[in-house]
Amino acid sequence: MSALEIAIRRKLYHRGDAEFEALSGLDFTVPAGQFACVLGPSGCGKTTLLAIVAGLDQAYDGSVRRAAGESRLGMVFQTPRLMPWLNVRENVRLALAPSPSAEGRAEELLREMQLGTLLDAYPRQLSGGQQRRVALARAFVNDPDLLLLDEPFQALDAPTAQHLRELLLALWARRRPTILFVTHDLREALSLGDRVLFLSAGPGRVALDLPLDLPRPRSPDGAAVEALRKRLLESYPDLLRGLAAVSATAESAA
Repeated sequence: MSALEIAIRRKLYHRGDAEFEALSGLDFTVPAGQFACVLGPSGCGKTTLLAIVAGLDQAYDGSVRRAAGESRLGMVFQTPRLMPWLNVRENVRLALAPSPSAEGRAEELLREMQLGTLLDAYPRQLSGGQQRRVALARAFVNDPDLLLLDEPFQALDAPTAQHLRELLLALWARRRPTILFVTHDLREALSLGDRVLFLSAGPGRVALDLPLDLPRPRSPDGAAVEALRKRLLESYPDLLRGLAAVSATAESAA
């Protein structure tokens, strides 16, 4: 059963008198419980796609359908977007509708994510990795059917980013929401996903739909991921050129 059906014929932005086409002919479905990664260069419409799926942008030509009964949505942005005047537990409780069944759920999840000693701390008192964990907890606390993540681990050091990837995978394995994970990092996509949807340079469309059968657990630096990455770079050099440039820049700066 498909949890998500996306058919975006065209998405335009208007800049003064000019029009900019962000997405065109973007058409795919995501089965329930699948971890799908959306990969593409900067400017290909990845964040626009998530905004449309989340219902934050309705000015497009096409349709987005979610399976009947799958009404709970979680979203993690590129930055944690925590409310600075609220403490950790209050930030997570924002996603919960007040009810007896919700009592203690935020605290339970925060303890599961090793944040139990920081329930009363404020965002300014947290490290970047801790803030991302709070954002993940807020996205998971209402048991979402669909989870949208927009490059949530960018700008983190490699060990922290990998710790958060493992935490995300553990939460997904236990709760099995459908995930749409946006990234420009090829290694990250190959280490996380059941499937990778490669978008073309803008206007974005699916240029390659790649199912992954690599055994789990995987590491972005593991041999299986690295071997597949090299095969893809050899087979699709034009499609992945921008991503390869990003990776090379990151490696040379490390």
